Amino acid sequence: MNNGSKKAWLYLLPALILLGAFLVYPLIDVLIYSFEEGYNFASQTYWGIGGYNYSYVLHDPYFLQALKNTLILVAITVPLSTGLALLISTGLSSIRPLRQLYQTVYFLPYVTNTLAVGLVFMVLFQKTEYTDGLVNLMLQWFGGPTIDFIDGPYWAKMFVLCFYTIWVVMPFKILVLTSALASVNPDYYKAARVDGTSRTRIFFRITLPMISPMLVYLVITGFIGAFKAYSDAVALFGTDLNAAGMNTIVGYVYDMLYGDSGGYPSYASAAAILLFAIVLTITCINLLVSRRRLED
Repeated sequence: MNNGSKKAWLYLLPALILLGAFLVYPLIDVLIYSFEEGYNFASQTYWGIGGYNYSYVLHDPYFLQALKNTLILVAITVPLSTGLALLISTGLSSIRPLRQLYQTVYFLPYVTNTLAVGLVFMVLFQKTEYTDGLVNLMLQWFGGPTIDFIDGPYWAKMFVLCFYTIWVVMPFKILVLTSALASVNPDYYKAARVDGTSRTRIFFRITLPMISPMLVYLVITGFIGAFKAYSDAVALFGTDLNAAGMNTIVGYVYDMLYGDSGGYPSYASAAAILLFAIVLTITCINLLVSRRRLED
């Protein structure tokens, strides 16, 4: 090993130590917990090793409901938020006057506390003894029925959760895509206009391929973020998400550790490993698909 390699490893050593202490070791520890059956947190003892914890979690109705909610949330919010962010970013890139002001306005929800945004959404959607909420008032203006979006049917609550999640994550995506669009070499556009290429063809043949790395990044991080959703649901439906039927996988893990039915680190560890496996699988699939598309 030459001196250059030794210096490189020396520079990387602090980061490797931190990753090992706060990422690799906890992951291994959680994996061990997930196979320890009947683990007692107080006495630090267990009565066996096996796959019972995974079997329990996979047959638990609360986990299955949390898995269903999380998958629906991921399937709806990631494509919609990315597509809307791309549409808005394209519009912002074509606006000359007050562009920075519009960018700041679109970025404001990202720097606002998620719980504060959740309270605003509750005011908009929740029915109380004093008011039906602003959204229901608008529905009544157009002759529609009032809907209890917070304590009502499942589809209404899922709509609010998806709407809220898109609202929270979209500003960051707009910022990233606006920067990506600004970095595209304008000479490509000039050459295309000289050849008489339409705007639609320019967008699909020049713009999208040039910003595709950023789109891949946003899609992958969007999937990871949506699978880790928990505070969004708490902000809208309170801490008892199981009663509301709107729990997520991360919420299930938290409940198994600290909730009313908590004190079961083995079950929580098994659910956490299952979540890790799902996210890792989907991330690898996204990377493989995006790499093939970039190569083509």
